Amino acid sequence: MVGSLSSGSASLDVPSLPTPMRIIPASIPDVKRIVPDVFHDDRGSFSVTFSLNAFESAGLPTAFAQHNHSHSRRGVLRGLHYQIRQAQGKLLHVVRGTIYDVSADIRRGSKYFGQWTGQTLRAEEEGVLWIPPGFAHGFYVLSDSADIIYYVTDHYSPRDERTIAWNDSDLAIDWPIPAGEPPILSDKDRQGVPFAEADMYDGRET
Repeated sequence: MVGSLSSGSASLDVPSLPTPMRIIPASIPDVKRIVPDVFHDDRGSFSVTFSLNAFESAGLPTAFAQHNHSHSRRGVLRGLHYQIRQAQGKLLHVVRGTIYDVSADIRRGSKYFGQWTGQTLRAEEEGVLWIPPGFAHGFYVLSDSADIIYYVTDHYSPRDERTIAWNDSDLAIDWPIPAGEPPILSDKDRQGVPFAEADMYDGRET
């Protein structure tokens, strides 16, 4: 069965599917890899990267407070960032390039507390990832440049923002950084605190 999406005089024929994506738990199961079905023809491709029905069925949020766009060049590492209050869930979509994405569990009481999960996200695969509140997040750019659109469940709150050191020895994240090529960091990320000294997430918003 085929449906038609129209805008003005242009239209695109796409298959009508009950679930146009797969939602796959990462090694920390609350982090979800979202794998859209990508339809190709001689004009290009089409995919659904957000579906209200699919997200509701998987227990994922469907309302977001803020949409952000990040552009970075090769070798940039951003993270590990989180907000201790107004904690943000993040839905990331890599629209250009390739990144290695890391989520570290900072939820007190979680069986995965102090563990991290990492995955390579590529634009050509419509790389989409859901990261719930209670995770410190970062990524490293593997391609010449990368653009990421991410949707967050709460507004940015500078007073509640925290940064854990990207190279913390307790987390021991295995970043795919080439030998002899230190990552490009912001001043804020250079000053990230050790995991053992960081404020942790307890689920409270006050």
